[in-house]
This record gives sequence, C-alpha cells and structure tokens, in this order.
Amino acid sequence: MRFTILPAADAITQLQSGYFDTIIDARSESEYALDHLPNAENWPTLNDAERHHIGTMYVQIGAFEAKKHGAAIAARNIARHIEQHVLDQSKHWKPLIYCWRGGKRSGSLALILSQIGFRVAQLEGGYKAFRAAMLEDMPRRIEKLQFVVVCGTTGSGKTRLLHALARQGEQVLDLEALACHRSSVLGAIPGTPQPSQKHFDMQIWNALRQFDPSRPVYIESESKKVGNVSLSTELIEKMRSSPCLNLELNTTERIALLMEDYDFFVRDTAHFCRRLDTLAELRGKAVVQGWKDCVAAGNIETVVHELLTQHYDPVYLQAMRRNFRHYGQAITIRPANRSREAMQELATHWATTLPLSLCHGATGVAAPLAPTASE
Repeated sequence: MRFTILPAADAITQLQSGYFDTIIDARSESEYALDHLPNAENWPTLNDAERHHIGTMYVQIGAFEAKKHGAAIAARNIARHIEQHVLDQSKHWKPLIYCWRGGKRSGSLALILSQIGFRVAQLEGGYKAFRAAMLEDMPRRIEKLQFVVVCGTTGSGKTRLLHALARQGEQVLDLEALACHRSSVLGAIPGTPQPSQKHFDMQIWNALRQFDPSRPVYIESESKKVGNVSLSTELIEKMRSSPCLNLELNTTERIALLMEDYDFFVRDTAHFCRRLDTLAELRGKAVVQGWKDCVAAGNIETVVHELLTQHYDPVYLQAMRRNFRHYGQAITIRPANRSREAMQELATHWATTLPLSLCHGATGVAAPLAPTASE
C-alpha cells in the first residue's frame, strides 16, 4: 500500500474534520519543542545529537557515507517507534506524518507504516508548508468571529472573568494563558517560559478553529505584544473594532486580587525589586527606589496602590481610548467582589444578556449583582 502525499491546505481541512487518528512529527526533539502541529506526537527519525552527527559526516566525509549511517540510525529509531506506539493499533489506524519539508525523515516512516498496511498520509512540504497555510488561514477565521472585548484596569479581574465565562460554557480566547505571560512589565511568570512566536501563532490558530462563528468569543483587551510574543495584525484590528465590556472593581479589591495573583512577588521580594527596576526609565530612579524601600519594609500593598494609580491606570486608560474604537460605548459591569464565586455569578448572569445588548448597541452601566465595598 502506497502512502498519500497530502497538500497543507487539505491537511487543514482534514484536521478540522478529525480524520486522522494520530499526528506524528518525525523531526528532532528541539524542532518539535519550537513548534508543532496541534496534538502532534514526537517520533524523531533522528534526534538532535544524531542529526548533528550525520550533518557533520555529510560535510567532512561525504553524502553517500552520511546517508548510509543516517539510514541505519533512522531504521533503529523507526523500529523502536513501531514497537512502542504501533503494535497495538488496528489496521484502520490513520496517521498523518510530517517533518520539516516533507522529505526523508517523514517519508521513511510513512513508507514503512504504509507497507504494514496502514492508511498513511505524508504532509507535502512538511511543517514549513503547514505553517504557511495556517498563517494564510488564520485571517479568514478571525474575520468570521464575533469578539467581545473584556476591558478593565489592572487588577479588575479580567482573567478571572474569562475563566468564569469558560466554565459557563462560553467561548473564550485566553491570550495570556497561551502566551504564559500576564501582559505587563511585571507580567512574567517565574519558572514558566513563554512559547516561541511560532508556537504562539499555532496555539491561537488552533483555538480559533474550534470556535462557533454564530456565538461570541470573549477576549481580553491586549496590546500588540504579550511579553515577548506578538499578536497578528488581523487579530489586533479585529479586537480594536469589536464591542467592549468594562469590568470595574474597587481599588481595595483590586489590590487584594493582585496580591493573590502575583503572590510570587510577595514570597520573593528580591525578585519583585528586580522587576521594579525595569520601570526606572519610565517612572524615574527615585520613585522606583522609593517603591523598593517600601517593599523592603513590608509595605507591598502601598507599592501596589501606587503602581496602579501612578503607572498602570493612566497608561491603560490612555491606550484604551486611543486604540479601541468602541471603548467609549462599553457596558460597565461590576462583580460583587474579586472572589471566584462573584465572578462566576457575574458570568452566569450576563453570559446571555450581554451579547444581545451589545448586538443592539446598548451602552452604559450594568448594575452589580450585589453591593460593592466603597472605595
């Protein structure tokens, strides 16, 4: 049985339909870590060390010797993959296999599996072609969707509301979760590296393709960059032209929320002070040193309050008014407090009414579900 060569555009269609049982990335572990197709498993035909060894042999000795040794290594690796992953598969198993450009690494594995009798597809042009097709497909998917942008100053609970909406069954595109970053100068999460730009793009596309265009997609009001990764121009433009909700929480609750969500700064004040140093150019060395002195004295809440009032709030509000076309007409919503329960109650109450209100052009203030604490 001969395996099928599948163009990248067709692969996108068949991934959408769930046709393939397994997506196999035959590249090395470092290539896979940089980015890979959604739900792909890594079955290296040559691992990093083996690729380096064969590449060196190719340059120093010659192509023929390198190919012989490479084939021997690849055969051993493919045998191990079959023993570990294939022996329990039924004859109806349908894998899609790819490497960097649809060459020997995926071709050799595809050939052997097809000779066993499986219905195998090899991705034409490999990962490189798929990424190009995915980037071409993404703007079309963005254009079909109806975004509702959750706005609100730092600490107002935007991410908590998105999580509550997701638990409620609403469609949510959580860019900060995909970026592993909280989207501010102090937003890096200790011990959690950000994805590569390529993998960030792939994750966004993978999320977009699962949304129902007839239902709204809730998204947080992000800037062009989330830490070290960037949003596409099409996504930014769609967000900035979409209707907005304005989430408000009183200052005391905002400070308490930030103390909870950024508890790593509370535990590691030295790290907090190092991150504050990055604001010296914007706020001045004397101001930042004053904040660091407060942190050293244990007055972290005071620093958070001044960060909000002196830095984050003015910058955020200016950016929102400048960039988001419908921010001035946003419906204001207020949870009773910062708790998970209050956010869930808000999400439950407004998940159906807010999209209808926005579609009909409603503006103004939606009353809180319970009295909030005073400022």
